[in-house]
Amino acid sequence: MKMSKPEVIVHYKVPEPTLRRLPWYLAYAKLVLKEGEKYLSSTQIAKNIAVDASMVAKDLSFVNIAGRTRVGYNVADLVGILESFLGFTNSHKAFLFGVGNLGGALMHDNGLEQFGLEIVAGFDVKYELTGTSINHIPIHHLDRFAELQQQTGINIGVLTVPVERAQMVSESMIAGGIQAIWNFTPFRIRVPENIIVQNTSIYAHLAVMFNRLNAIKESEKK
Repeated sequence: MKMSKPEVIVHYKVPEPTLRRLPWYLAYAKLVLKEGEKYLSSTQIAKNIAVDASMVAKDLSFVNIAGRTRVGYNVADLVGILESFLGFTNSHKAFLFGVGNLGGALMHDNGLEQFGLEIVAGFDVKYELTGTSINHIPIHHLDRFAELQQQTGINIGVLTVPVERAQMVSESMIAGGIQAIWNFTPFRIRVPENIIVQNTSIYAHLAVMFNRLNAIKESEKK
């Protein structure tokens, strides 16, 4: 007997903090599923990833999965619904701009495809990179971007250029048809209101970590 997939009811305008936490719940649920557990409570999730249980329950209410009293959520259903809700079950193709150390590392990261993102080409201003490839992903000169975008219709761009080129390249990306930019540079690019930007600066997170570490050291001195 063929089992039907769990119904996913999408609640739009999900708060961004919730969207940031849902992948944590998914990762833990997948770990529990591998261990053979069938049910998982919001209390268990909260305890193991260090968040409040009421927050977990509230976050999961946006994906409308029902748990059983004193039992919890069906783990397989929870994994399937979260993956679908977060868009990880669909394949989203993307171009990468800036094939330096960070860009090259992302092109090497096969794990991105497990979460629905497939980098299909890299672009750079260095002519010596043209015609080469990383992890079987071709690298083109930036001049070819508009042509290849028209051929493929790809509208997601990963931005890993040097900070001084971030604004200029992002404007070229948008002019060429990119509608969503995953920005790995520490520069906050200026874009039209209809363009989606997700900033992921590793340097900003380093600053937060160093600041908190220094605060701990200062408190230990007192």
